[in-house]
Amino acid sequence: MVKLSSKSQSKSKSTNKSSSQLGEIRIIGGQWRGRKLKVQDKEGLRPTTDRLKETVFNWLMMDVRQANVLDCFAGAGSLGFEAASRGANSVICVEKNKVAANQLKANAQLLKAGDQLNVIQADFFTAIKTFNTPFDLVFIDPPFHKDMVQTCMQALLDNHLIVSGSLIYLEQELSSGYQLMDSDFSELFSLKKEKIAGQVSAQLFEMI
Repeated sequence: MVKLSSKSQSKSKSTNKSSSQLGEIRIIGGQWRGRKLKVQDKEGLRPTTDRLKETVFNWLMMDVRQANVLDCFAGAGSLGFEAASRGANSVICVEKNKVAANQLKANAQLLKAGDQLNVIQADFFTAIKTFNTPFDLVFIDPPFHKDMVQTCMQALLDNHLIVSGSLIYLEQELSSGYQLMDSDFSELFSLKKEKIAGQVSAQLFEMI
């Protein structure tokens, strides 16, 4: 029997700990259907479930094809990568966490999606100042319990990144109590679809 040195044992434990921090998501439709992608299993990282994701993309149907898409808080990339798989023209995934962003970049490279999918490691409110054209579809799925939806919507409007006809998917915890249609933005949007899944609210809006 080979006895590991204390240094080797320490390294082995470190490696096991690192590998245990990887989870996975599954692409459920499009050209990469069935592909599983590694994601960082980090606190606050909450990928959209397959069941809810299927509902969302049934809502979107053909709207996602050839769309220019922005995933504001990409996290595990569940929504952004699904949109790319289903034929989006371009997808920008913004993720503040460096480790999570690096994993997104690795997954994009694995799928050879570099021309279609761009990962930006930055704070969302900083990143959007560098964009100069509006998006057809925007995913807003911010970290829970951060009350970021209203400031996110305001930033998108201030930077002219959503226009008439733009679709906005909003996913948030029910307990937030924030309702876009009861806010100052209500006259700018129409609610197209809505679903409650457990403690999560999913809504699809169109800018009027």
